[in-house]
Amino acid sequence: MSKLKFLVDNALSPEVAEALRQAGHDAIHVRQYGRGASPDSQVLARAEAEDRILISADTDFGAILALRKATKPSLILFRGESNRRPEIQTQHLLANLPPLVEELERGCIVVFQETKVRVRTLPILSDQPDD
Repeated sequence: MSKLKFLVDNALSPEVAEALRQAGHDAIHVRQYGRGASPDSQVLARAEAEDRILISADTDFGAILALRKATKPSLILFRGESNRRPEIQTQHLLANLPPLVEELERGCIVVFQETKVRVRTLPILSDQPDD
């Protein structure tokens, strides 16, 4: 699997970025930029400028990408109560990452829920069905 570049949002623990680095990826947490409290638009702009996949639990990012009809950056979104612990998030992400690489590189939103993974290609269009 190729090395991916990630930006982990403040909604998630810095432990997620560290675990991704240990797995061989280029991952940084927004706090490492000294920008833990940055507005969502600035976090998205940073991810796009650095060609990083944004990882968050904040659903606002998906809405912003949809409204902008953006094709990048890709977003990985964690939803649900059982996915709150960093070690579970990281395990779930690394276990499911290999088949998602091409879509993430093209531009998509990946939603990790309790028992399933959903993928929506960017840009989100009004006639695109929900999975």
